[in-house]
Amino acid sequence: MKYTTILLLVGFIMTASSCSVKDKKQTIDMEKIYAWCIVPFDSVKRSPMERINMLKKLGIKKYAYDWREDHLATMAEELTLAKQNDIEVIAVWLWIDENWDSVGELNRPNEKVFNILEEVGYRGQIWVSFNSNYFADMPDSLAVKKGAEMIAYLSDRAKGLGCKIALYNHGDWFGEPVNQVKIIEDLPDKELGIVYNFHHAHDQIDAFPEIVKTMMPYLWYVNLSGLRKEGPKILTIGEGDHEMGMIDLLEENGYKGDFGILGHIEDADVETVLMDNLSGLKK
Repeated sequence: MKYTTILLLVGFIMTASSCSVKDKKQTIDMEKIYAWCIVPFDSVKRSPMERINMLKKLGIKKYAYDWREDHLATMAEELTLAKQNDIEVIAVWLWIDENWDSVGELNRPNEKVFNILEEVGYRGQIWVSFNSNYFADMPDSLAVKKGAEMIAYLSDRAKGLGCKIALYNHGDWFGEPVNQVKIIEDLPDKELGIVYNFHHAHDQIDAFPEIVKTMMPYLWYVNLSGLRKEGPKILTIGEGDHEMGMIDLLEENGYKGDFGILGHIEDADVETVLMDNLSGLKK
């Protein structure tokens, strides 16, 4: 019987020989859970304070901040309110696009994010991913070089704020952890990590045992989702065929970090989506 760090046995100790799965009474260790994709994905369109109150109601003590341009007007307010209410913002999202961003010159919204982080004194991670156009039609060697140049630039800027950069798999060339590791290993003087996302892993399921070993030295966070090879992209935890086994593989290979649950459904109340995912973890 396999145990995971996100589950705690409650009431009594059981062994594989003395009880069945149905006999388990389990609860979630909320210290190991954070919320992700809850700012732009919310049909209720909560204000910063309403979002923080929702997290407190659910017993979630930390989250990562994703955004669209219209959220930047209240981002400083939200980061400040989160800190005042003992809610940890573990990371802030950053999206790099070939059409708008280059080394030394980010687009206006991305520059605004850096300005806000400096304004509020934020100290955390910046999760970086790339549009596929950034590496289009490039051989691996050139893609690694180009990716490393941008990541080095972002890492230097983040370090100046007291932040760290993590590479976020979002599909395409950069979404392959083996390519992210190549970039990281090309920058041995930078402190870099990886955030792995089950909802971008549908074509990596069969290779996952090897992927885990490759990325484990750099793996900082894992975002969970229900996972079936045929999709859909977003599925409640516990309704897939592979997430349970993949969590076991992570832990067997030494992962001891936190797990993210998604609110990644635009036309739903994000509180309901998070509750469903918490229930899925218990299941």
